[in-house]
Amino acid sequence: MHSLLDPAILFFIFGVVAASLKSNLEIPPAISRFLSLYLLMALGLKGGFALSKSSFTQEVAASLGVAIALAIVIPLIGYFILKRVLPHFDAAAVSATYGSVSAVTFVTAVQYLDNHEISYGGYMAAAMALMESPAIILAVLLANNLRHQSSESSLHTQNISTDQSKLTEPISFRKILHESFTDGAQLLLLGSMLIGLITGDAGKIAMQPFSGDLFKGMLAFFLLDMGLMTARNSHQLKGMPVSLIAYAVFAPIIHACIALISALIIDASAGDAALLMVLAASASYIAVPAVVRTAIPEARPSLYFGMSLGITFPLNLLIGIPAYTYVAQYVVQ
Repeated sequence: MHSLLDPAILFFIFGVVAASLKSNLEIPPAISRFLSLYLLMALGLKGGFALSKSSFTQEVAASLGVAIALAIVIPLIGYFILKRVLPHFDAAAVSATYGSVSAVTFVTAVQYLDNHEISYGGYMAAAMALMESPAIILAVLLANNLRHQSSESSLHTQNISTDQSKLTEPISFRKILHESFTDGAQLLLLGSMLIGLITGDAGKIAMQPFSGDLFKGMLAFFLLDMGLMTARNSHQLKGMPVSLIAYAVFAPIIHACIALISALIIDASAGDAALLMVLAASASYIAVPAVVRTAIPEARPSLYFGMSLGITFPLNLLIGIPAYTYVAQYVVQ
């Protein structure tokens, strides 16, 4: 309950209430984009400054390795479960959404740990960046394989129209790979981290008013926008099967448990374990939907966007972050 008294979280709740009351309160898209980029830049700088005080140790390598492994295992598990209740293209899209990560959830978790003076490694920002793309790549591979199977099946049964054949043509994997690794937001995060690493303490002092003092207020402003967006997109949940709602609620918990076990295996700190749990439990509602909408047009956006933004994001923000942190502190000694 104490976490709900955080001003940033309260602004998120306020945004949900305002939109539910049909208020005309709105954050212009350009400002929303700026806030998102600011948070990633500030987070990257913080991670870089922290990394400058340490070196690439075995602990860092283990944490980043676990992050990549989670980003591969989670979407594969999700796909094999979801394809039993969904068309395979939808299953690939949803599994990619839940296999990738939410930068805003991670940033909020970092702020939560800072507020409670729980230490964590600056390299966890790099872990977040590494976890974003594998699920997208796997989803594209699965979709291309499905199209290939569908094309072969069609050739053996009947001729298909030109429009249908276009739909079954595989999306260029090279193009998707390029988009995944050159995404502007991800590059900004990694570039900022590199700058923070190079400049060290001198850079931290120089950028403190920007990356430190302004951070909390900018996060609150951005979460206000997210609250408005969450409420205004809630209509996408209407008519959604109970099984998918259950997946959106319980799958993140299972993913967090997998991350906790992994953290115990590598003997991670409580703070790092909490962040790994948050990353594993989060679902992308910006990066993945933007790519998947183009790469897998056969999938329904109302499913993967509605589930991640309408259910998983608010649950993680209001309940998940404090819960995962508590469990990590209790389990990790």
